[in-house]
Amino acid sequence: MSVKASFEDKMKELEQIAQELENGELNLDESMKKFEAGMKISKECTKILDEAEKKITILIEDNGKLEESKYETQEES
Repeated sequence: MSVKASFEDKMKELEQIAQELENGELNLDESMKKFEAGMKISKECTKILDEAEKKITILIEDNGKLEESKYETQEES
């Protein structure tokens, strides 16, 4: 069973990559690999945020009552 890393874990990993790139001790090849990994993580974080935003927008206020509709992500379909 695979466990998805949380948004917070991904952000910590992204911050670590940024620090490694900023400190300037990596050669060009290592820098490119770190940059590519950082871009992949960034896209994963964006996807998590987009899905969270979609779930939030499903909450509809109707006559002072909040109703929640089921939101299915692409993974659940």
